[in-house]
Amino acid sequence: MRARGIFLFVVLLASSGIALCFLSPDSRAPKPADVHNFLGFDRNEYPGDAALPVLRKSYFFASYWLSPPPGEKSNSWIGKRGLIKAQGFGFLLLYEGRTSRQLPYKRDSIEAGLRDAHAAAAAARREGFPEGSVIFLDVEEGGRFPDGYHAYLRSWAESLAKEKFRPGIYCSGIVVDEGEGSTIISADDIRAHIGVADVVYWVYNDACPPSPGCGVPQNPPAPSGSGVAYASVWQYVRSPREKKVARHCRGYADDGNCYAPGDAGHKWFLDENVATSSDPSAPY
Repeated sequence: MRARGIFLFVVLLASSGIALCFLSPDSRAPKPADVHNFLGFDRNEYPGDAALPVLRKSYFFASYWLSPPPGEKSNSWIGKRGLIKAQGFGFLLLYEGRTSRQLPYKRDSIEAGLRDAHAAAAAARREGFPEGSVIFLDVEEGGRFPDGYHAYLRSWAESLAKEKFRPGIYCSGIVVDEGEGSTIISADDIRAHIGVADVVYWVYNDACPPSPGCGVPQNPPAPSGSGVAYASVWQYVRSPREKKVARHCRGYADDGNCYAPGDAGHKWFLDENVATSSDPSAPY
């Protein structure tokens, strides 16, 4: 009986070893249960196909412009969704917003929001992004906004929801001193006036602190660390470095830009972000 028992044990052990050989490396490796925040990058210009494997070593998601970026007449991201997705990246969908100077009248603001939402949704569909995806309107201005601009943002959010996409806003999370003891954060100003509950906020705040500076933190901070508690995405680094805001931040290259750890040749300067999802624009 003892010899037979040893024989059966050896057979079972060998069988277990064979089964383990067929398991994927990911299924054998323990996944940390406390990882809730994910790093990503964004930039106005598509970095090129060769950059994707290098950047994927450090980042989970990438920006994806649905319109020409600010100041540009063309969009180098168009047609690249398949390649980016094949590398395992999630997405941050972006559409260029208008400035408050472009919208002096409330009537024009409402119409502009409707047109921009329709154009953004059409571009997302052409690029193969599913309905329900979050599209962030790029708002570059900081501080407090006039009523006409709030009407534009409200129209954008309402119209995009009717297009069956989820509205998002990229905006400042930096505290602005208005004088006489008054301060404002653009994200708070927008949220207080937009009148739409289901809006996703991607805020930028590259002041140190709270920003950890240019680099890839081993334990990424939560987007709420930006100072905006409801933020889903935090852009904690902008390239080139904003001297007035980020002058105390470390990790930037001598040219004032931020580069991925694997980019030894400094080919692709970028902005760095952290999000609560590895695919912040995915439908949910």
